[in-house]
Amino acid sequence: MSLLIYAESAEGKFKKVAFELASYAKKVAESLGTTVTAVTVNISDVSELAKYGVDKVLKVNNDKLAGFTAKAYADVIKQAAQKEGAKVILLSSTTDSIYLSPLVAVALEAGFASNVVGLPVSTSPFQVKRNAFSNKAFNITEISTDVKVLGLAKNSYGIFESAGAGTEEDFNPTIGDNDFGVKVDSVEKVSGKVSIADADIVVSGGRGLKGPENWGLIEDLASVLGAATACSKPVSDLGWRPHGEHVGQTGKPVATNLYIAVGISGAIQHIAGINSSKVKVVINSDPEAPFFKVADYGIVGDAFEIVPQLTEKLKAFKAQHS
Repeated sequence: MSLLIYAESAEGKFKKVAFELASYAKKVAESLGTTVTAVTVNISDVSELAKYGVDKVLKVNNDKLAGFTAKAYADVIKQAAQKEGAKVILLSSTTDSIYLSPLVAVALEAGFASNVVGLPVSTSPFQVKRNAFSNKAFNITEISTDVKVLGLAKNSYGIFESAGAGTEEDFNPTIGDNDFGVKVDSVEKVSGKVSIADADIVVSGGRGLKGPENWGLIEDLASVLGAATACSKPVSDLGWRPHGEHVGQTGKPVATNLYIAVGISGAIQHIAGINSSKVKVVINSDPEAPFFKVADYGIVGDAFEIVPQLTEKLKAFKAQHS
């Protein structure tokens, strides 16, 4: 028996969440007295996974899987789990894995717990702690099925090096035409230097920026911080920014170490989608903006004055400490 993870990747490289998932899996495997196996898709060099505790890698290389299709990928993970006799299957909480996890659970007749935020509370019975009510509370969920599927909440565990055996094996699961019932015609990609999915810091802008011509304020601040840029739903709806940058409950949920909201009032859907971020900073000219009620730090003032000053201060600090 082993524990199986799906190590996510994009354009031939592992996403950061793959290393967090491997780190988490290593600790869970130790408590269960088992090993960690990872399944990868179209990755040539998988050696980096061994640094984070992966003992075995099942390498799937198939041109049919060049574009993400949830049903096909779920079938791959199911077959990998059956091959390894895995009783615990771990996935992350990215957009892709949110689609994948329930499909994998159904295919394996497994219990499924999403938004897991820590190591199992107990392994007998098997219990995990989860975010609930749009990250406003926690609950303890018990899974009694023989096979268990867990979705690890982003940035809830961290990345830790712990050597694994790292053996590699080519794996060729059976993929049928019925796995590709949904056809992906195109994929919208954000052109920023740092993707929202991998970012530890996100700088997000709202309608308070008054127009797309002022987006340089967000980009300059993000550049200094090594952050991803994002926006509120009205900004993407107005066409100021691509929909791929829309974060919130109705866009991309984020759980960053630092989230900076500039000119965003704080609609409940937006707050729900970023509430798992560890530190939230709000810059807004309206002292009654709802966002201030959930912010760790708030600045009341004109973003066109505050953000450039903040950017320059950060540049000076980096220069002094470089």
